[in-house]
Amino acid sequence: MDGRVKDLMARVGKIRILTRRLIDDQLAGDYHSSFKGQGVEFDEVRPYVPGDDVRTIDWNVTARTGTPYIKRFAEERELTVLFLVDVSGSQGYGSVARSKMELAAEVTALLAMTAIRNQDKIGLVLFSDRIVKYIPPRKGRDSVMRLVREVLAAEDAAGGRTDISAALKFLNGVQKRKSVVFLVSDFQDSGYERLLAATGRHHDVIGVPVCDPAEKELPDVGLVELEDPETGELRIVDTSDSRVRAAFAANAERETAELLTLFKRNAIDVLPVENGRPYIGAVRGLFKRRARKR
Repeated sequence: MDGRVKDLMARVGKIRILTRRLIDDQLAGDYHSSFKGQGVEFDEVRPYVPGDDVRTIDWNVTARTGTPYIKRFAEERELTVLFLVDVSGSQGYGSVARSKMELAAEVTALLAMTAIRNQDKIGLVLFSDRIVKYIPPRKGRDSVMRLVREVLAAEDAAGGRTDISAALKFLNGVQKRKSVVFLVSDFQDSGYERLLAATGRHHDVIGVPVCDPAEKELPDVGLVELEDPETGELRIVDTSDSRVRAAFAANAERETAELLTLFKRNAIDVLPVENGRPYIGAVRGLFKRRARKR
């Protein structure tokens, strides 16, 4: 086993241990109550009691027994959960101990392991300006670690621009049945808004914006050469100029506000995560907000 493979397996193992510690019965219960099943299915019949809805009477059983019985239905619980994870060039950036892609892998692992605990199926689409990898939905704990392994392995080959429209078109082509979709990206893209809205009307989409603190605020370190990781464009920036730093921060704040407005306008839930900050509270908050809306 070469060094790169050993390093990858060590990172996968680390994320596995971390997410296992974070998942508890409360988190799994919150997840279960926050995502609707795909419909209802027949469960059993029971004797009619005054106050029951007469529309649920099972006339066949009632005729056979001579006693009124009603049908009971239970939510069809099994869900299909798909993770659309951005592996474009910008996702490989990180100003702290890990890259945005490693953070994306951790959050994906946490959500996927929680889904597997609830007997749901999980699948993965890795994308940049093309579809890098597709793993069809399936059950089983091994599926979680494969998802994490593929996300982390993609970091070495990360590159290209972010094309969210291409990822959504692919999703809608391969997944006809309504699914829960976590769209994990830094959303450094444009022109996908209408397709996101249309996808959100068919699937239960949750946006997971991944950011790094250095993308919000420039440090005062004098003249620096900045490179766009998706285009390779280089630019000299004087970070000692307070006006430059202020303009950078204002632009970042505006882009964040526009993204959140887009999600809100299309009734898409959002789970923002930032490099260097704990995210378990944000995950719990998402589950609780969704549970209250059910």
